[in-house]
Amino acid sequence: MLYQSPLTAKFHRAFTLTSGERQALDAVRIRIVAIGANQNLVREGDQPSRCIMVLAGLASTSKVTGDGKRQVTAYHVPGDMPDLLSLHLDLLDSDVRTVSACSVGFINHSAIRLLCERHPRLAANLWRTTLVDASIFREWVVNVGKRQALGRVAHLLCEIMLRMEDAGLASDQTCAFAVTQADLGEATGLSAVHINRTLKSLREKRLTSLVNGQLTIHDWEGLAFLSEFRHDYLHSARTNKTAEFMSMH
Repeated sequence: MLYQSPLTAKFHRAFTLTSGERQALDAVRIRIVAIGANQNLVREGDQPSRCIMVLAGLASTSKVTGDGKRQVTAYHVPGDMPDLLSLHLDLLDSDVRTVSACSVGFINHSAIRLLCERHPRLAANLWRTTLVDASIFREWVVNVGKRQALGRVAHLLCEIMLRMEDAGLASDQTCAFAVTQADLGEATGLSAVHINRTLKSLREKRLTSLVNGQLTIHDWEGLAFLSEFRHDYLHSARTNKTAEFMSMH
């Protein structure tokens, strides 16, 4: 089997690559590193010269308040490039951390800039990626600011399932989601005790379960209705098809 780099695989999920685009992507050097859970990949204030690509596991973007409280503002699944903005911003305004043990790829900015200069479609897709990230950030603001606890957690679980399906990492409405209750609390603005009660309620309603790092949605329509979940903010043709399929089951 011919080698296909993780970067090539990422773009191939978005559109059919030309032979020139594929060759250019496969030629990009990616340094792959295994990193344990709860480790900083980049910190607020850093000025990185490379971008991160999540290859396996779960990462997050977050900010920490003066009294040490962390607010997670996004989760990143395999295929995501959480600090792509560092290509054009002088310094990072957030931390990017591993949530679970991860495999990550480091790609030099110079290599990505060269791709963008020589291959406009690849540049356009990276620009689109940052726009989708911004759309997800906006939805998270609404989720934390306006939804009640049950809907807040349910909405997050719906999002993770569709994004993992989009990455080809979900089957039969089950996917890996190796988070603790404290992790979920940081992502939803709820205490660990409140998260425990909320997950219990979702189980009792037979909507979803989160056991041993595995998320299963038992009733997609019920969970989506509870959280007022609309998948359009993910802007993915594949997740749109998945949402339509799930709504029929």
